[in-house]
Amino acid sequence: MAITRIGNIANTIPDDSISNSKFTDIVNFKNIIINGDMSIAQRATSATGLGNGDTGYHTVDRYKFQEVGAPTFEFTQSQSTDVPSGQGFANSLKMDCTTAQGSLASGDAFNIQQGFEGQNLQYLKYGTSSAESLTLSFWVKSNKTGTYTVEFEETGNARHFCKTYTIDSASTWEKKTITISGDTVSSLANDNTLELRPIWWLGAGTNWTSGTLATSGWSSQTTANRVSSSQVNLADDTSNEWLVTGVQLEAGTTASDFEFLPVDVNLARCQRYLLTFGNSNNFIGHFYATNTVNASIYFPNKLRADPTVSCTSLTNSIRVYSAGVLRYSSTFADNGVTAEQGELSASVTGGTAGNALTANINNGGFLLQFDAEL
Repeated sequence: MAITRIGNIANTIPDDSISNSKFTDIVNFKNIIINGDMSIAQRATSATGLGNGDTGYHTVDRYKFQEVGAPTFEFTQSQSTDVPSGQGFANSLKMDCTTAQGSLASGDAFNIQQGFEGQNLQYLKYGTSSAESLTLSFWVKSNKTGTYTVEFEETGNARHFCKTYTIDSASTWEKKTITISGDTVSSLANDNTLELRPIWWLGAGTNWTSGTLATSGWSSQTTANRVSSSQVNLADDTSNEWLVTGVQLEAGTTASDFEFLPVDVNLARCQRYLLTFGNSNNFIGHFYATNTVNASIYFPNKLRADPTVSCTSLTNSIRVYSAGVLRYSSTFADNGVTAEQGELSASVTGGTAGNALTANINNGGFLLQFDAEL
């Protein structure tokens, strides 16, 4: 027992109550990946017809579907409840082939990826002799067994490091761990731009697979060296599916237990890149002119950069209340937006310039998005 004295008060405190050993392995935000448990899906829980130019973000936050070339396949992407048993996960990201393409053209390829800002990665010490190794771990499931490629790409430096993993048992959740050394040659820009991303390749034509896979270390990126020549084609049959969850990328050479975050913290991290408003959200504003409404939105979190604004157009989906009169509009337009706040306008007839108002989204299908994705 240890005796401590505060003023004239003596306290007996067990030594082990403040032992350093009690604080080992407590590392906050060790996971570079955002939304690694696939629990946040602000845009939608399902998106159909991915293919033929549908590169972008569709369902689970921070995971981008990318395709190149002119493929004819189609996929449905969804936030699934199919998860590995007993691991604490409630959701996964699922890719389900709905239109097959048995043979990919030479320039066709597709993948899932997540990008990171360089200013969040300075502790990796890239570009120095002390560059940190990275370990990627994730749970994956597919009926399509065989070899898959994960590429780590430094986008600002056009450098990459590739590894493969194997799905051994069909339709069975398997945990994969991949470790790569740090890049001692090139540094990462200390700003809010895209500097590093892991890429899970799901299929690629010969333009991407005909070289020597860049597995020996960080090197200048060459298209032919990006994907394994043994890479499976997930698009070759409509029975094919690929699911992933529990994604963690951390400094070091070993994979630690997955870092579960409270839902509010996880959502706030996602909202740096995408902020959405839907049914029952309220805004305040004023009539700028007789038929024009201006409404202001102050964001709960500062976005990564000034966002682009997109808005559903649905008849009478916005209710505007001013001076005791209820009016309607169908959509908002961008009237000036920054990383901190948005100014929107809407067309509403019969108002009085200068009058204050409240605007309310009153349609379950209406979605207002402020997008600052990488």
